[in-house]
Amino acid sequence: SFVHMSREQLIVQRARKSFQTGKTKPLEFRVHQLKNLLRFITEKRRNIADAVKKDLGKSEHGTELFETLGLEGEINLAIENLMEWAAPRPVEKNLLTISDEVYIQPEPLGLVLIIGAWNYPWAVTLQPLVGAIAAGNAAIIKPSEVSSYSAKAMEELLPLYLDKDLYPVVTGGVLETQELLKQKFDHIFYTGSSAVGRLVMEAASHHLTPVTLELGGKSPCYIDKNCDITVACRRITWGKFVNCGQTCIAPDYILCEPSIQSTVVEEIRKCIKEFYTDNPKSFEDYGRIINQRHFKRIMALMDGSTVALGGDSDESQCYIEPTVLKDVTSESKVMREEIFGPLLPIITVSGVDEAIQFINEREKPLVVYVFSHEKKLIKRVIAETSSGALLANDCLVHFTVSALPFGGVGNSGMGCYHGRHTFDQLSHLRSCLIKQLKMEGVNSMRYPPHTAKKMSWARFFLLKQVNMGRLRRTVLLAMLAGLAAFAVQVTSVPNSPNKSYIRQLNWR
Repeated sequence: SFVHMSREQLIVQRARKSFQTGKTKPLEFRVHQLKNLLRFITEKRRNIADAVKKDLGKSEHGTELFETLGLEGEINLAIENLMEWAAPRPVEKNLLTISDEVYIQPEPLGLVLIIGAWNYPWAVTLQPLVGAIAAGNAAIIKPSEVSSYSAKAMEELLPLYLDKDLYPVVTGGVLETQELLKQKFDHIFYTGSSAVGRLVMEAASHHLTPVTLELGGKSPCYIDKNCDITVACRRITWGKFVNCGQTCIAPDYILCEPSIQSTVVEEIRKCIKEFYTDNPKSFEDYGRIINQRHFKRIMALMDGSTVALGGDSDESQCYIEPTVLKDVTSESKVMREEIFGPLLPIITVSGVDEAIQFINEREKPLVVYVFSHEKKLIKRVIAETSSGALLANDCLVHFTVSALPFGGVGNSGMGCYHGRHTFDQLSHLRSCLIKQLKMEGVNSMRYPPHTAKKMSWARFFLLKQVNMGRLRRTVLLAMLAGLAAFAVQVTSVPNSPNKSYIRQLNWR
């Protein structure tokens, strides 16, 4: 009975029932919801910015740049390409199926649970929602309770724009999330830490629910001593200290040769001053640590390392100055977990060989960053390491390319999203084959008795792949060649009645 059902159970049941009516199947409905989501971002821009300011101390322009701009791009991309993404996708056939209709039909999975993260509370919660809506699913949105102002704003404002039954927002902490995870979903999309990712995957296993886990890890950043260190450090400083270092794809630590360590520190010092002034604490584009717990965790990571620059903090404000640590070893406290804060350790290595070895001895990161003029060195790092992504000579910007699948590998996660990849991730790509009830003679090779002659025919028919596009081009070329030969023949016949007509054609 409804009396004994939890709030979460009731919401899940309502969303599933609503999905089962079939209302999300028509593409017009999905486009309408996507347009409403776009309207929400446009009309409630100020509310979103206020919430992020209270949660993370981020400026209004910072919120637009790192939260809503990318979201708008994703929604527009989905609206423009939905017809193509949702259309049947023809595939190559073999000779046995040459006269059949063979294609992949994307279909909605059903009910998706999206568990967001607190560091970019709008972008990483609503980007998967774009794909969920586009793919025709119902989705329960669970924003992170850690970014409490954003969670509250999402709960109050999103239902004013989206279908309340199909896309409800569920707020709450650990208990509410655990209750949600007990329910049956058709897919769970989680962004956050590897530790919680394991719990999400374990809960999903009880219902055999597939998961997308967008996790983090310690993303290394190798600086080649022969590169333009000034430009490299400028880009690394930006990538590391944006959002106070609370970015899953931030460069976690630097690997470089001892001969350039002091230059790297000096260049980063200049960039911090340029970006955040002499007093980052009072500068509007330098944020705050999300809460006291994370503040204490980050401060404790500095133990045993030498502060090369920065190091100032204020617990009452959850403020930590942009900080660079030197003389760090693989045993240092700061190297034991993902930093997720404004500390940048430098570890010295003898060169690219040792850097590659250092990276490969650890869990697979979300990104490997490499700064070098040498294409050969970059290609070597690509060939000899593994990570969710590799970015050479810049930081973070691969996140802005919707055509690139964004996601981790191993400890940094599984599954990917952005653009069409989100649509595919949250669709079932169903195999379809439609045959006609005729030409049974060709099929007889499948049925017993299986003779040697039958087997040779079966081998020919089953193993011969047919590229229909190429076949069409071949047939077309053959027809054109035949037509050309006919035209030549006609024009070479003396006094042909068609000759004057051919001349007219040529003249035209």
